[in-house]
Amino acid sequence: MQSDVPRRRGRGLARGIPAVLSVVSAFLIWEIYVRLSGISPLMLPAPSRVLDQIALNRTLLWNNTVPTLKATFAGFALSLTVAFGLSVVLDFMPRVRRALFPIFVVSQTLPLVAIAPLVVLWFGFDLTPKVLLVALVTFFPMLVALVDGYAATDPEIEDLMRSMGATRGQIFRAARFPSAMPYFFAGLRISITYAVVAAIFAEYVGARAGLGIVILNAKNSFRPDLVLAAVVISSALTLVLFAVTALLQRVVLRWRDVGTTP
Repeated sequence: MQSDVPRRRGRGLARGIPAVLSVVSAFLIWEIYVRLSGISPLMLPAPSRVLDQIALNRTLLWNNTVPTLKATFAGFALSLTVAFGLSVVLDFMPRVRRALFPIFVVSQTLPLVAIAPLVVLWFGFDLTPKVLLVALVTFFPMLVALVDGYAATDPEIEDLMRSMGATRGQIFRAARFPSAMPYFFAGLRISITYAVVAAIFAEYVGARAGLGIVILNAKNSFRPDLVLAAVVISSALTLVLFAVTALLQRVVLRWRDVGTTP
């Protein structure tokens, strides 16, 4: 088994090469176009200029990345807690699920551009509105994924456990909850990609610090290079969080690989 580990890692790296090449190619095309077309940096800065701005303004960007990360993690933690708690309630109480699920669906139809200023107006310019907006944007995919995962449990396993005298709680812990884990991580990966964007948008609407404030100030100063520098940082944060989520999924669901062949 240990001899297979380098082989699997090699295959994983090989699968990532096309994505890396496509990103590098896109940046090269962008750089070449800017240099050959002579377009003004005020219209479209080259990637090299954006990277220069990241280096020159690293202190500014870092000081404003920390508040964004705080809002992202706090909002996502709240979202995760609410989604899991509600999923358990909805699974144990089908009538409550039929009553509340349409409300959750409606909550996702509210345009963020309209609701965000109201949340800031109600809760001020501190961390609270950003946390609430991140939670509002990210909890629904995880809730749906968990509810669908519980429903995907093999009925024969549940029937067998009932015939052995298992309670509903025991069936949930031993069968329904493990069955929902792959679905949960699928929803988690979707939600984590929205978390940073939601935090930045909340800052953009109203905050004292954060990448959203950097983007807003740079836009008002006609600094597209600094705007894109902040965007690159936010994209990097999202990719890192997505990678951590994927790694966590592999660790938690390692039991699925037992008995399988590479």
